[in-house]
Amino acid sequence: MEEATQPRQPEPCEFMPEDYFSRLDPSSIFENEKPLEIDLGCGDGSFLNAMAAHYPERNFLGVERLLGRVKKVAKKAHRAGLTNCKVLRLESKYTIEWLFPEASIDRLHLLCPDPWPKAKHHKRRLVQQDFLEVLFRVLKPGGEFCFKTDHPEYFEWVEEEMKTFGKFTQLEWNEDTFYYPKTDFQIQWEAEGKSMHQLRFLRP
Repeated sequence: MEEATQPRQPEPCEFMPEDYFSRLDPSSIFENEKPLEIDLGCGDGSFLNAMAAHYPERNFLGVERLLGRVKKVAKKAHRAGLTNCKVLRLESKYTIEWLFPEASIDRLHLLCPDPWPKAKHHKRRLVQQDFLEVLFRVLKPGGEFCFKTDHPEYFEWVEEEMKTFGKFTQLEWNEDTFYYPKTDFQIQWEAEGKSMHQLRFLRP
């Protein structure tokens, strides 16, 4: 008789919901009512951890699909003593569409996502009308959506999708608007001479 597989034990700063198929109570992640920011596709966690260290009065949840990255990000946050930073292993669109309830997120970051440059792959881009409907639902009134890409055509795509959707208000976003560290991808691409394009929107 085969031994039952033991469930994987999470890292100290890793968040694993009790139920992946029902709406999540956001206060269960950090067990407090601080404003919540989500970093979709948090990569190596450099942006996520820097934000959590700079804004201790806010909570930060990174979402990452790859287990190796999740473990590394969680370990970094734990070593840094960041009690307001956790990482969730899950697919980005599923997280926003099925896990979070209405008006539960204060700010959502989508930084340097895969631009799927070939025309036949554009349907795989995360920013589409159905995603924006979900985003509008889960952001709190006054909540924000921050987007960055080095891909000019994807930047124009997101601008057009936002205009078509029509429910968000675009906000000014300069380098000195607020503290906003660079991701590992941004540092790498700027070193190669590429420019970053950014958009910031308010959910009225």
